Amino acid sequence: MRTIKINIFCLFLLTILFSCKNNQHSDKKVFNINLDQNLTSLDPAFARNQNAVWMINQIFNGLVQVDKDLNTVPCIAKTWETTEDGLTYTFHLRNDVFFHDNSLFKNGKGRKVIAEDFAYSFNRLIDPKVASSGGWIFSDKVKDAGSFKALNDSTFQVQLVKPFPAFMNLLTAQYCSVVPKEVVEHYGKDFRNNPVGTGPFKFKYWKEDEVLVLLKNENYFEKDSIGNTLPHLDAVKVSFINDKQSAFMNFLKKELDFFYSVDGSYRDDILTKSGQMTSKYKGEFQLIKGAYLCTEYVGILVDPDKELVKNSPLRFKKVRQAINYAIDRKKLIKYLRNSIGTPATSGFIPRGMPGFDSVKVKGYDYNPVLAAKLLAEAGFPNGKGMPEIKLSTSTTYKDLIEFIQGELTNIGIKAKVDVSPSTSLRDLMSKNEVGFFRGSWIADYPDGENYLSVFYSKNKVPFGPNYTGYFNKEFDKLFEQSYYESNQEKRFELYHKMDNMVLEHASVVPILYDQSVVMLQNNISGYNINPLSLMILKGVVKK
Repeated sequence: MRTIKINIFCLFLLTILFSCKNNQHSDKKVFNINLDQNLTSLDPAFARNQNAVWMINQIFNGLVQVDKDLNTVPCIAKTWETTEDGLTYTFHLRNDVFFHDNSLFKNGKGRKVIAEDFAYSFNRLIDPKVASSGGWIFSDKVKDAGSFKALNDSTFQVQLVKPFPAFMNLLTAQYCSVVPKEVVEHYGKDFRNNPVGTGPFKFKYWKEDEVLVLLKNENYFEKDSIGNTLPHLDAVKVSFINDKQSAFMNFLKKELDFFYSVDGSYRDDILTKSGQMTSKYKGEFQLIKGAYLCTEYVGILVDPDKELVKNSPLRFKKVRQAINYAIDRKKLIKYLRNSIGTPATSGFIPRGMPGFDSVKVKGYDYNPVLAAKLLAEAGFPNGKGMPEIKLSTSTTYKDLIEFIQGELTNIGIKAKVDVSPSTSLRDLMSKNEVGFFRGSWIADYPDGENYLSVFYSKNKVPFGPNYTGYFNKEFDKLFEQSYYESNQEKRFELYHKMDNMVLEHASVVPILYDQSVVMLQNNISGYNINPLSLMILKGVVKK
C-alpha cells in the first residue's frame, strides 16, 4: 500500500512539474514525445532497438559521436591516434566529464569519468554473464578483456586482433556508452531502469508503458557553437501510446512537440502522392524529410546446397535479374508511400551512407522489356513453364509485396504472397529456410561495411546475416582486403566493386532507400535530422 501511495504521489508531482499543457505560465521547457512501444531497457549494453537507442542517447555518452553529416567527432575522447598497422587505438579523455549525481557516489555527487570506466563498460559487452545484445561490436575484433586498457586516468587504449577501418564509426554506437561500475554492480539487471550516465539529460522517473521523465543535466560538459551550455531544454517527457493514430491526434492538439514517421492509416491526410504536405496542414507544424540508412529489399536464397534452391526457378541468375528489372520502384514509392523514400537503383548500400555513389554502382531501373527478354533467355518465355513461386512477408509490408506480386504477374511470373508474423519470418530467414522474402537492413554504424557484411561467406546463418546464401570467393577476398585499406577513398572503391558484384548476381532485389520523416511543432528549433535517424535533443530549443 505504501508503494502504491508513493507511485501516486510521484505521478502527481510529475504532472504538476512537467505538464506544459496544464501550466501555460510555467517557464520550464519540456519536450514532449511519444514512443509507440515500451522501452526494453535503458542500459546501453542492451541498446538493440530504436526506442532504446533514442533514450539511451540522451542519458549516456561514448568516446566519440556522429554529427548530422555522419562524421565521427570527439565526445568524451578529445583526441585519439591509431598505430600504422591499424591494431592499436589510443584515446585521450576530457577531464571535465562527470557521471550524474547519485547516492552511490561519495556525498551523492557524480564522480569524474576515467579511462578505467571505459575498460569496464567495453568488457561488459563481451562478458557472457551480461549477455549483451551488443556483443558483436567487439566479439571478433578483440582477444579478451585485456584488450581494453586504462594506461592512466585520462588515457584509454583498445587493441584489435585485426585491422577494422570502420572501428571509429563503430564506436559511435550507443552500445559503446560509458557506465559507472559501482552503480551497475549495485543494481545488477535493474540498471536497466536505474541508469546513470554522463549525457545531457539525467534519469528521473519511469513507469513502464506509461511515462518516462528525464531532467536537464546541469553539469553537462558540451556547449553549442556559440558557447552556450547544453542542453537548452529543462526536461524530456515521454508517453507510450501504442495506437499511432491516437498519438498523432495528440500531436495535432499540440500535446506532443515531436512526432516520428507517417503511418499508413493517416499518410494520405498529411502528404500528397508527390510527398508534399497537404493544404490541410500547411503552416500547422513543421515536416522534415531526410535520408535514412535503411534499404528495403527482397531477398532470394541462392545457396545451391539447399533443397529450396535445387528445383526453384530462382536458381537461374537471368530469372533473378528479370525480377529486378520488372519492378517500377518509382511508382511503388509514389503510390504506396507518398514519395517517402528513393528508388534503390544504386546498390544495396543506401543513399546517405558515406561513399554512396549512384554513378559507380549501377543497379536495375524499371525495364519490363528487358525483364521479359531475360525471362525468355532463362527458358521461361512470358513465364511459360515456370512454376509458381512463394513470396514471404510480414503483415506490415503486405501492400508493398502485393505490388511486387503484380509487377511480376505483368511479365508472366506467378507469385503467391505468404504472410506470417515478423518474428516467424525472421526465424526462417536466419535458418535459410525461406526462398523469396521481404527484408530490410538498417545501419548499426555509418560505414558501407555494415551492408556488405550481409554477403560475406563467413557470416552464413545461423551466426551471421547472410540470409540469401550468397557465397563468392572473389567477393570475400575484396571484403577482407578492405579491412587493411586505411585510405577511405580506396576503401570506398572496394565497396563499389563488391556492391556491383552483389547486384550482378541478383540474390537481392533492392527496392528503396528509406527516408526519415519528422514532424515538429512550430515553436521547436535545433532538431537536426540525420541518416541514422538518431534522436539528438541536446541542441533543441523550445520557445
